[in-house]
Amino acid sequence: MARMAVLFALLFFTLPSNVQAQGYKYVRKHLERYDDKEIHYGFFFAMPVTRFSVGYSPSFLTADSAYRIYSPNKASFRVGFVVNAFLNDRFDLRLTPSVSLFSREVHYDYPGGAQKIETRESTWVDLPLLLKYKSERRNNSRMYLLAGGSFSIETNVRRKELQGASRLSTGNMDLAVEYGVGFEQFFEFFKFAPELRFSHGLLNLYRPSANAAGIGINRLTTHTVTLYLNFE
Repeated sequence: MARMAVLFALLFFTLPSNVQAQGYKYVRKHLERYDDKEIHYGFFFAMPVTRFSVGYSPSFLTADSAYRIYSPNKASFRVGFVVNAFLNDRFDLRLTPSVSLFSREVHYDYPGGAQKIETRESTWVDLPLLLKYKSERRNNSRMYLLAGGSFSIETNVRRKELQGASRLSTGNMDLAVEYGVGFEQFFEFFKFAPELRFSHGLLNLYRPSANAAGIGINRLTTHTVTLYLNFE
């Protein structure tokens, strides 16, 4: 009986380790020395969804016949480069210069169902500078957060068109606060990182004018939500 008890005890203590060993799966770690390099380069494609936030002036109630002025969300396109500088195991400094093709609209609704649309199709050069916080890497994946600011300038300004009698006049420079979240997946030869980023413009882009399109408006600021597909 003592010999049987010893045998059952040996089976009891060795069985879990055998099961654990059989269930273990080897995962190859790609780009294992990735963080040893101080600077990484890459590129991205992005789809911004953007609009103006409209602030009304006192004349909206007294002088304007439109009962509603608003800016709908419009899908756009952006492409650019990534320059990522390693700071330490948790933080990176990230520069993502890009070119954006925007088409923002301002809608004017009038009594009786009439509507007028002012469209601002423009090309912008964006220079965001962001601080990136990285989680601990788990095999070939990790999450990250980022926040910072961006300076943007419009490159295709057409002064004659902006001075037209019925055109909405807007500025050609903007500053914005940006923040977002992303997920990094390491592959054998590159890193892929989908990212969702939010941008809120700080400058008033509305330029006062005497034409009908500007009556009722006091402030225009940009708001953008962008899906990035980063390759590094």
